Amino acid sequence: MPDADRTDTPQRPNGRSSAVQRTFALLEMIVSQTRPMSLAQMADRLDLPKPTVHRLASRLESEGLLAREPLGKQFTIGPRLNALAIDTLMASAQRAPRHAVLQALAEETGETCNLGILDGNQVVYLDRVETHWPLRLQLSVGSHVPLHCSAMGKLFLSQMTKRARERIYAAGPLQRFTEQTLTDPEALEKELQQIRADRVAVNDQEYMVGLVGLAVPVPDPERDGRFAAALAIHAPQPRLDAVKIRGCVPVLRNAAERLSNVLGAPA
Repeated sequence: MPDADRTDTPQRPNGRSSAVQRTFALLEMIVSQTRPMSLAQMADRLDLPKPTVHRLASRLESEGLLAREPLGKQFTIGPRLNALAIDTLMASAQRAPRHAVLQALAEETGETCNLGILDGNQVVYLDRVETHWPLRLQLSVGSHVPLHCSAMGKLFLSQMTKRARERIYAAGPLQRFTEQTLTDPEALEKELQQIRADRVAVNDQEYMVGLVGLAVPVPDPERDGRFAAALAIHAPQPRLDAVKIRGCVPVLRNAAERLSNVLGAPA
């Protein structure tokens, strides 16, 4: 079916499945997709009558677990489900080994490092290890940063469909935080094209004056070609400028692979 490009579909509930099983099957399917789904697509994937899927989706929408796209014909992840996923990741049993990888990276680079995921039109920090240097940026776990002017944010933007990015641009002008912030969508698109090819993003004082960042993807252990999160380091510009920070790419990629293994390991 179009607009549903997941290669492995959740197991279809049989006719004797309970409402709870059907509900979870629907949620599992929605979160596995890269694009919103219509009722017809969901019914076909789950092998359920369209009225049944409509009833389940409507109930989940009313609870904030699903949300409709602007035209109202397709469903995607709702704000409550997204918040639940983030809270689960922050409090999961995997946090200790995740944090250990970040600590090792911070020691190796001497800079602050962050692990983040996409949260709507922002990036949220799942974990963070601060550098020992006195000059550093104070942003705690749970903090949000913009997409268009942060290294992790631009990395996520580069993996979105063009239509998804256009919706973000259409929502309003991109906010200027510094003189370096790219607020022209065309200019940003050119940079995103390079980021998509290199799988590396740099923030050269675009969010805060004097702050430089570098981000690489954390590969999704269950889906080839996609990433589950982004890993970044930040440094004051006088200590590590936008050119020198690229020298840390191999170290970050190695740490990202270790994080991917941690995320794929059983709790």
